[in-house]
Amino acid sequence: MSSILTNNGAMVALQTLNMINKNLAKTQDEISTGKQIATAKDNSALWAISQVMESDVAGFDAIQGSLALGESTVAVGRSAAEEVTELLDEIKAKVVSAQEENVDRDKLQVDLASLRDQITAIVSAAQFNGQNLLSNTSATVGEGSIEVLASLDRNESGSVTTTEITVEKQDLGQTDSAAGATATTDYTVTAAGTPAANGGTGTYTLGFNTGVTEVAAQASFELDLSSFDTTNNTSTATVQYVAREGDTLADVAAALSAAANYQLELEGRDGETVLSASGNVITVTNNDDTAVGAALAAGDFTLTDDGTIGGGLELLGDLDVSTEAGAAAALSSIEYLSQVAIEAAAAFGTSETRIDIQMDFIQKLSDSLTSGIGALVDANMEEASARLQALQVQQQLGIQSLSIANQAPQNILALFR
Repeated sequence: MSSILTNNGAMVALQTLNMINKNLAKTQDEISTGKQIATAKDNSALWAISQVMESDVAGFDAIQGSLALGESTVAVGRSAAEEVTELLDEIKAKVVSAQEENVDRDKLQVDLASLRDQITAIVSAAQFNGQNLLSNTSATVGEGSIEVLASLDRNESGSVTTTEITVEKQDLGQTDSAAGATATTDYTVTAAGTPAANGGTGTYTLGFNTGVTEVAAQASFELDLSSFDTTNNTSTATVQYVAREGDTLADVAAALSAAANYQLELEGRDGETVLSASGNVITVTNNDDTAVGAALAAGDFTLTDDGTIGGGLELLGDLDVSTEAGAAAALSSIEYLSQVAIEAAAAFGTSETRIDIQMDFIQKLSDSLTSGIGALVDANMEEASARLQALQVQQQLGIQSLSIANQAPQNILALFR
């Protein structure tokens, strides 16, 4: 049945043309934006997932900046510690030279003092953006290390947390420490042995009381050297070490041993009493030809909790090779001082390597997320190009089809001629 009121062919052709135009517009949008899913209207679920992932990528970009800043800061500290190590090697050469009798010790002392001042200058200048990793004399918890933002972690529930890389500060300063006055009950000392003549030993073992797991900053450990007296040698000196944040009992034992050896050599003991540290145990070896007067006792130690923290190279400021005893004392301490600088450089090197690895991982992770986002929302341009050409042909055919359908009522006029 033909009707001039209802043109079914034209309606079908128009509907088809509208659909073609709609698909053509969508394809053109994909080509212009490069995205198959550009808005939540296109696919709300995939769009939401892609937005979360894009947010994470932006976060990882910021983390890369934080890692780069941290790496630069640590690199400055490492380079300075390595330079200090080299200068300490030069000082060691001066100290060894001072052991000879036929040398100008005063001249060697001038050279040593100059190298020591250079170390001070390097340590003071080793800062990046105001952060100096070679000055850990703070007693405030948290100030003995820096936190480098390293990762952004999202769990299954959508909660986001961050991960940091902790870089412990080192201390290569030469400031003097000072003992405290308030007794502490956090630590224990166990003494054993009466060092016999010609190689006899005794030990001090440092420990924690119940509930204590780490050395508190400003804890002061003093050792009375008079306990090592023999009939041939006496001492009225004490040595001390004030702990900084991050120290262990092994650090305390090593520092006290070095300080005691320096003091004993300075008094002319000439190796007759030597202290050595292994972990938290200090071993006292008596090389004199007479035994010490009494057994080592826990009371040889004085423990306080409010001392003033000194520099990690505190002993360096005391070295004086202008005398025979001073040269011998310096020789007993220089290895310890070198080891302090070496350990500082090594610690920074380890942290810098970890930051480098994390930077590489974050870059790869960010690239993987970006690829994942692309797989979800990016348009396939080859497919879009082929579809565009097909739709353009369909559009032309649809227009022709609609034109033909619109001509149908004109044919009815022929029936009335």
